[in-house]
Amino acid sequence: MGLGEILPPINASLNATSAVLIALGWRAIRAGDRDRHRAFMISALCVSALFLAGYLTRVALTGTHRFPGTGPLRSAYLLLLGSHTVLAAAIVPLIGFAVYFAWKGRFDAHRRVARFAIPAWLYVSVTGVIVYLMLYWVAPNVS
Repeated sequence: MGLGEILPPINASLNATSAVLIALGWRAIRAGDRDRHRAFMISALCVSALFLAGYLTRVALTGTHRFPGTGPLRSAYLLLLGSHTVLAAAIVPLIGFAVYFAWKGRFDAHRRVARFAIPAWLYVSVTGVIVYLMLYWVAPNVS
């Protein structure tokens, strides 16, 4: 088994881990625990960066993969993939601004950006796992 074959499940696991860390970070800040929030969010950022490195490596090694399913399943996959991809690109600057504002202690600005960044980042992380499941597990097993 080559690197191109083992990276997809690793990347999906990194996405799932990121989703859990984001949710825990959100929960921590809602509880007023800034230190725990910071730790969870920095961890989510690191895990997401590892995902991105793994994803880009997989694409460099094996290229993009076409969805093998047809009909409504293919349409659902493409709709999900489209929303996932658009938001994945959009969250990069949002997360960057949120981190910058937190770093500078500008917590009002941080909160304003995070209101959009957190749900979008969570959506991207969760849909990344669903895209993986649909591409590598569902479609190949549907005749």
